[in-house]
Amino acid sequence: MKNSSVMNSRNAVCVIVHDKDADTIAAVLYGARNWSPQPAWSLPGGKAEPGEALDEAAARELKEETGLLVDPADLVLVHVIHVEQGWDQAGQFVLFVFAAETWTGELTNTEPDKHLTAEWVAANRLPEPAFPTTMQALAAYRDGGPSFSRHGWSATAA
Repeated sequence: MKNSSVMNSRNAVCVIVHDKDADTIAAVLYGARNWSPQPAWSLPGGKAEPGEALDEAAARELKEETGLLVDPADLVLVHVIHVEQGWDQAGQFVLFVFAAETWTGELTNTEPDKHLTAEWVAANRLPEPAFPTTMQALAAYRDGGPSFSRHGWSATAA
């Protein structure tokens, strides 16, 4: 059977900034939006621009959302999630999850029009409610794998 759907895959990035001494991570609390009926916790991140390297997009998004600065070369890819339906109902996207243990700057809510707050939270679990893909990413990072997962896709028969 021929699949007539159009491939509309987009790249998104997020960063787990882990303060290992305090065992906390940087997190943002999104306000209610048209794609999220209630506030929800997430890792800092967003969409990669066309032609933008993923590690550079992750560093840019982190700075834009939190004021924290990381060198893209210091980011480590820790997980990839293929999401069946995006937040904006515009199709699938691939989320590249990076981690950083070194950064400069102070955690700040630099986008108060989008986020209610930016805070250091316990590294083992985000406060509730949290976006499901954020929880997947954090669990994979914390547990050391897997390196790939999917969200929203139906199970397929082998």
